[in-house]
Amino acid sequence: MLSAQERAQIAQVWDLIAGHEAQFGAELLLRLFTVYPSTKVYFPHLSSCHDATQLLSHGQRMLAAVGAAVQHMDHLRAALSPLADLHALVLRVDPANFPVSPFRPGQWCSAQPGELRGSLEGQTPSHRPLLLQLLIQCFHVVLASHLQDEFTVEMQAAWDKFLTGVAVVLTEKYR
Repeated sequence: MLSAQERAQIAQVWDLIAGHEAQFGAELLLRLFTVYPSTKVYFPHLSSCHDATQLLSHGQRMLAAVGAAVQHMDHLRAALSPLADLHALVLRVDPANFPVSPFRPGQWCSAQPGELRGSLEGQTPSHRPLLLQLLIQCFHVVLASHLQDEFTVEMQAAWDKFLTGVAVVLTEKYR
């Protein structure tokens, strides 16, 4: 469950990066492909030469989804359902790219505004699908490199918890 302080930290960080989604998203993808070259297979529509326009475009879309999640923390499942449907049902992204999460359906959706049903306490990164775990790690590095001292350890922990919830919602259509 996200505490009020964690929710505030997530919103505070998002306010700092809002308007720079394309840049941060492109940097996230480039870092992912550089540090974990095997992840390029998950993005076949992006050229192997890392075309800046393609990276900026896809990075913008990725972080726009994160922004929607931040704006709708109280209704995360509803906010991300179209994106989860797109990947699972329309684009038919290979489920092997997003292994099934061990979380129960509905565990990380809100019952009431500001309140999350279930808890991600005690869940380790190994409980996340690998690709999303790597994306989260790279996103933390991008945030830390740009925000430096403004991105505290507590903020990183809040974002890690939040992005784990996003990963759960995005992968639950693959059951």
